Amino acid sequence: MWSKKVKFKVGDLAVYLEIDSWVPTELAPFLTKGKEPREFEGIKGERLRTVKLRGQLSQGLLLPLEPTCANIESELFEGLDVSLPLNIQKWERPMNAQLAGQAKGNFPTAIPKTDQERVQNLKSEIDQAITDELQFEVTEKLEGSSMTVYLIDGVFGVCSRNLDLKETADNTFWQVARRDGIEEKLRSLDMDNVAIQGELIGPGIQGNIYKLTKPEFRVFDIYNIKMGEYVTPAARRRYVEQLGLLHVPVITYQTTVPCIPMYFLTSWGAVDELLTWAEGPSAITTSQEREGVVFKQVDGGMTFKAISNRYLLKSAD
Repeated sequence: MWSKKVKFKVGDLAVYLEIDSWVPTELAPFLTKGKEPREFEGIKGERLRTVKLRGQLSQGLLLPLEPTCANIESELFEGLDVSLPLNIQKWERPMNAQLAGQAKGNFPTAIPKTDQERVQNLKSEIDQAITDELQFEVTEKLEGSSMTVYLIDGVFGVCSRNLDLKETADNTFWQVARRDGIEEKLRSLDMDNVAIQGELIGPGIQGNIYKLTKPEFRVFDIYNIKMGEYVTPAARRRYVEQLGLLHVPVITYQTTVPCIPMYFLTSWGAVDELLTWAEGPSAITTSQEREGVVFKQVDGGMTFKAISNRYLLKSAD
């Protein structure tokens, strides 16, 4: 067994674990702090959280290659994903029964799952975006549960983050989809082979930090299944308006094009600056710290998220 105090030098290969990784106890026994390990998805371990150590934010964990990767037989190289062989899971908050529902099947393979890369993992890409003067739509990242509705070859369905759900009277995802008339609206606009993705927020969901009295489906993406690509931010906003749905809050910036929600990454937009700027009040409930912001290239392509450190530290309490 080795200690958590490991000295690294520039150029060393190491295993990096992001926050919200579920770390098996055998990889980092010190995370349990002498307590009995907890369990997630059948794995005993601990969730890696944002913490302050000696006044500095810690948002990850570095482990040495040895003995961490001793049982991995393949060649180790920079950028290799070792989460599967090390049995590292992505931690997700358990759903209540009304959200979990009954599975009809796995999430449809024709639709990408909703997720964004953290800005901390994209330093070189951010630098290149600054050089290329890319323009971005910036929206608020909401704390809720990922929801996808689809119409594929005339068949309508509703999904949670990982599952295609059966329609049942007590399932919140389906209740909201029916209440908002999404199937009828898609058919009326002849929008077949499309997936609408967003965040379900409200009572019974992640503590309902926005203090809503009823659930809301807030759209953040529309995926053209036939073309195999997301529509542009501007097209998405038009479709959402046509469908009479709610959109995630759009944060607008003054650019060379007035009244257009676009943002230029500049030298100001370095990773640390973006993380600081992600902090602020939610547009839905101004007394609540927003979870962060999401950047999406206006003509398609690069997307990433910046999570508020204030939000992370508060949620870790």
